[in-house]
Parts: sequence; structure tokens; C-alpha cells
Amino acid sequence: MVSNRCKLAVKEELNKLGLHYVFVDLGEVEIMEDLTEETRTKLKIALLDSGLELMENKRAILIEKIKNAVVEMVHHSDELIKTNFSDFLSEKLNHDYTYLANLFSEVQGTTIAQYIIQHKIERIKELIIYDELNITEIAWKMNYSSVAHLSNQFKKMTGLTPSHFKQLKDKRRSPIEDI
Repeated sequence: MVSNRCKLAVKEELNKLGLHYVFVDLGEVEIMEDLTEETRTKLKIALLDSGLELMENKRAILIEKIKNAVVEMVHHSDELIKTNFSDFLSEKLNHDYTYLANLFSEVQGTTIAQYIIQHKIERIKELIIYDELNITEIAWKMNYSSVAHLSNQFKKMTGLTPSHFKQLKDKRRSPIEDI
């Protein structure tokens, strides 16, 4: 689950099955009842029909938590991204960053740093499209050391400069779920 739409879909499926939940958050659900194997299977099928997956493997769950923490920090936080991501992830997930980084790389085939950069670039695209902030303000908001650093990383990832991207009529962004 990486969006509020996903959370709504999960809540709907839980309600259909008559399950009561304590909370539904990005990538996590706490259910009041003990699930029977039959109910677990029904939930798994219902979630798959909604394009979601019931995860029971601890490593896969931790990977999802890493992804959700990155999405939360980059896309859903109104606060400035001033925290070091490695410290943020270690604190949020109660694991050593080296362990998280090694697990993520092994399972995803990319580094956490690269995953974060992909999300930051998508967020920058969004901010450019909204046209409420200039590139200097976006660089500051996204915790880049300079506009040049943001521009170089943006061009490396997209093949375009931020200003050229802004001029495009058909602005191509990727849904969070596809990153």
C-alpha cells in the first residue's frame, strides 16, 4: 500500500469480510480478530482483485515498510526533508541502516539511495507541474545542497533539465506505485 487510495481499498475489503481493524496504514493493518485460514485466503484473493497483495514474509514486509517510509517522507510530509534518510529509516523501522540497505538491495536489485532519488525526482516533477515554487525553492524544500545539484540529478534521471521539463506540454510522471 503506497497511497491513500490503497488504504481505502483495504478498509473496504476488510469491511466486506466483516473484519474489524485497529488501524490501516501504509503497508500495515492491525486486525482485531484472529484470522482463520479460510478468511485469510478470502482476504488474499480480495486484495489481489484490488491490485494489492497480502504479505506474510517478514523480509517482504520489511521491504514494504522501507518503501512506505520513503513515500511518506518524500511525498506526504509537509515538513522539509532535513533528516538524513538513513537515520530516519533506522529510527522509524528500529533496524540498523546497514541491515536495511543490504536487505533492500538484495531483494529489490537497487539501493535504498537510488529508490529515494527516484521518488525525489517524481516529487520534483510534481512541484514543477504545480508551478507554485521556483526551482530554488524546490531545491531547498527537497533538501538539495544547491540548484545545480538538483538539476544535475534531475537531468541524470530524466534526460531533461528541470526548466526543459517545465516547458513540456505532455509532462510524464510515474505513479508512486510504479516506482
